[in-house]
Amino acid sequence: MNTKKLGPMRSVAATAGIALAAMAAAPTPAYAVGADILIPKPAEFIPALVAFLAIWLILAKLAWPMIIKTLDAREEKISGDLKAAADAKSDAEKSAQESRDRISAAEREAADIIAAAKREGEEERSKIIAEAQASAVSIIAKAHDAIDSERKKAMVELSGQVVDLSVEIASKIIGDALDDEEQHRLAEKYLMEVGDLNED
Repeated sequence: MNTKKLGPMRSVAATAGIALAAMAAAPTPAYAVGADILIPKPAEFIPALVAFLAIWLILAKLAWPMIIKTLDAREEKISGDLKAAADAKSDAEKSAQESRDRISAAEREAADIIAAAKREGEEERSKIIAEAQASAVSIIAKAHDAIDSERKKAMVELSGQVVDLSVEIASKIIGDALDDEEQHRLAEKYLMEVGDLNED
């Protein structure tokens, strides 16, 4: 039994006993009509005091330890609930911080992915433009080569036609003074001179 918690109860019981004894010893005033009902007579006081002390001892031995035990259990439960609440609050704050950290990490990762996608897009764009430019240069070069080839072919064909025409004209002008081989030789020489002049 907790003697500290029984101390106040003993003081109350002692005070009550003293008060009852004082009331029993005090003379009854003449003007207090009906007041003797409230104040015990000396013959009734002793049994009442003994009954009070007996009830108090029974309560002190049986009920008071149960009350103290119940109060201690209640105090322990409240203390445990407060500790559990503090732990739950700490866990909630920790979980919230972890959630904020995960959100920040996800935002940074998303920003990195977007930046990488932009870089890859720019690199792919530059690559496509470079390939298109190289392809255009190649196409233009092939077109120039084809034009040069066709021009040379046309020049060869035209040269042959001009030689034949020149031989024919020379034959008509000069007559039969030159044979066919000499006429061809002169026409080709003329065309070569004309070609050299055009190239200059």
